[in-house]
Order: sequence, then C-alpha cells, then structure tokens
Amino acid sequence: MNSEYDVIVVGGGPAGSMAARFAAEKGVSVLLLEKDRDIGYPVRCGEAVSRESIVPFIDIDDRWVAAKIHKFSFYAPDGGVATLEAHMPSLVLERRIFDYELARTAAEAGAHIITRAYVNGLTFDNGTINGVTYEFQGEQISVRGKIVIAADGIESRVGRWAGLQTHSDFRDMESAVQVTAANIPVEQDTLHFYFGQKYAPHGYLWIFPKGNNKANIGLGISGDINKKKSALSYLNDFMLEKYPGAPILSKVSGGVPCQLSLDRISAPGIMLVGDAARHVNPLSGGGIATGMIGGQIAGSIAADAILLNKPEHILSYDKAWHNRIGKRHEIYNKLKEGIYNFSDDHFNNLAITINKVPADQRTLGRLFTAALFNQPSLLLEVAKVFVL
Repeated sequence: MNSEYDVIVVGGGPAGSMAARFAAEKGVSVLLLEKDRDIGYPVRCGEAVSRESIVPFIDIDDRWVAAKIHKFSFYAPDGGVATLEAHMPSLVLERRIFDYELARTAAEAGAHIITRAYVNGLTFDNGTINGVTYEFQGEQISVRGKIVIAADGIESRVGRWAGLQTHSDFRDMESAVQVTAANIPVEQDTLHFYFGQKYAPHGYLWIFPKGNNKANIGLGISGDINKKKSALSYLNDFMLEKYPGAPILSKVSGGVPCQLSLDRISAPGIMLVGDAARHVNPLSGGGIATGMIGGQIAGSIAADAILLNKPEHILSYDKAWHNRIGKRHEIYNKLKEGIYNFSDDHFNNLAITINKVPADQRTLGRLFTAALFNQPSLLLEVAKVFVL
C-alpha cells in the first residue's frame, strides 16, 4: 500500500474496474477502493447484457453465465405475445462472479484493490483535488492521487464533493425492484418483457432466466408513477398472479437513472463513470456494458493525462464519451419518451402487428418501426439506431 497513486478509483463495479484496468495497463499507478466487503456484492441489476458488448473486455466464461439468450418475448396487456429471434445473442450474468473477474483483470494489470474501504472525503491542495480519505478497519486513512475517478453509483458523493452537479429529477429516476425467485418455469433461452398499465406503467416488467428454473423478476416505473403506487406493489401483484408461492431467494430495490449523461462528467482532478455519470441506457435502464465502456474511456484518458503531464487532458473525456455512446443515448431517450406514453391498446395492436411478420424477419428494428408508425419524427431515430 502506497501513500500516493497516479489514479484513485472509487467503486469496484464494472465501470470502476474497467477504469482501473485501462489506466493500469498504460503503466500508471492505480488504487481502487470498494466500500463493500466483496466485489460484485450486493447485486443491484437485472444482469442481462448483449454478448457482443462483453467480448471486447473479457473472454466469455460459463462460470459467470447463468443463461444464454436467443429470443425476446414481449407480452401485451391483453395477453398477446410477440417473440423475436435475438440476432445478436445475449447473456444473463452471475454478477457476483462476473464483477469479481472484472476486478481481477484490473489487479492483473497492476491496480491495487482494497475492499471495505469507505471513502468519506476528498482532499484538496489550494482548491485542487489531490486525493481521498477513507476508513479502513477502524482507521482513518488519507491517500494522495493526481486524478480521482468516481464510480460510486447514482448518488456519487465523490462527484458532489468535487462540485459537479449529480442531482437527478425524480421524473428521470426509475424506481426499480427485483426478486430472484425459484420454481419459475419460463423458457431459459428467452428474455421476457411485460408492458402496460397493469404491470409497469411508464416502464416495463422483466423476467430474466438464470438456469434451473430460477429467474430475476423485476420492474422499473417512473418516479411520478411510483408516488401513486410503489414499484414493489406492482411486483407483488404480478408475483401473486403469475407465480404464487414461488420461493424468493433475494430482493433488491433502488433508483435507476434513465436519463442522458450529466452535463459535466469531468472537472480538474475528477472524472465520473458508470451510474455516477448517468451512463445508463435511458431506454432499457441497462448500465453494465455502457459503464464498462465509460470506464475504459476514462481510465485511458486519465493515464494519458499522467503520462503526458497534461492534467487538463482529462477534460476531453466528456466529448470522447459523447462521441462514443452519448449520441446514441440521445436517440434512445427520444424513443423512450415516445414508447412510455403508449396506451394498452397500442401495445395490444403492436403484438398483433409483429405476429403478422414471418418469424425469421422479426427484428428489434421492425418492432420499433411498428411501434412508432404514427410518430414519423421518431422513425428517423429508429433508422439511426437499427439501420444506418
């Protein structure tokens, strides 16, 4: 353990581990601090991700793959079901093992990792960030760092301490709850999505299989809906209707920032990644892959700033993120605003329309095109994502 590092990463999720790894791979010294006892625990995620988004970072290992996905099924409010082949296969992860392995790659690259290290402040030198303070085994410790990367989740206290605006409007914050349950007899190669006012108004409900008839069952609804009826109440109603008596193995809840990235995700001495930067896909609420990409970009830029002795270089991170992912998230956000206001009749008709298409020709692009047929201004956005 050193008293000074080039880069200090706060938070050991996928975004933090990738930031630590890609900085360390360039030869700078890196410290990663994780407040929980174990990397990857507790799991606060549906755990589904496309296979193609993972392979650039780590070789697929069946130890952390709970299910291999080849289909998507969409359930309309009237019971209609439309099933699509997944032209790009997806995975349902075992995040506890997956996150652990991501952290291991950071350690192999040279990053030092300390768990149960509770970061409780930044340190400054003449107004410039020069490190963090944290509590470890009852001791208060201060460590210096030239650059701090905050991967500490949606609340991002580190970002706030640095003076960055990390507040989210409650209308942009999805209220999410999920259980992992046993005795759920669903197709193990399919992701299941329910839409409509009954199950998840202004959002959706998911069933993601995890092998051996286990599944993650959860939903996300907008903050204004949650004020009228809680996400937990919607989930309890669904479980009582569909899977009464199913053993509940775990339960998690929290906020998901389904919005565009923060206006500023870097400032002198500080960078934000993952949920802290709002790197979540605003349409799906998924943040694993995009968090990893954000971590890769931030870690690489931070290392370059150190090696070039140009601290101001980290300010290029905002533009680099926007060019890589941010532009696409702007499109997803427009699609979300169009879809989340659909009536139940619209969802019912959509399932009917999709089922008229031959099974081998059904794609997500066709699904969105059909969904937004009466909103021509959004059809171009669909084309940008799925065609162009």
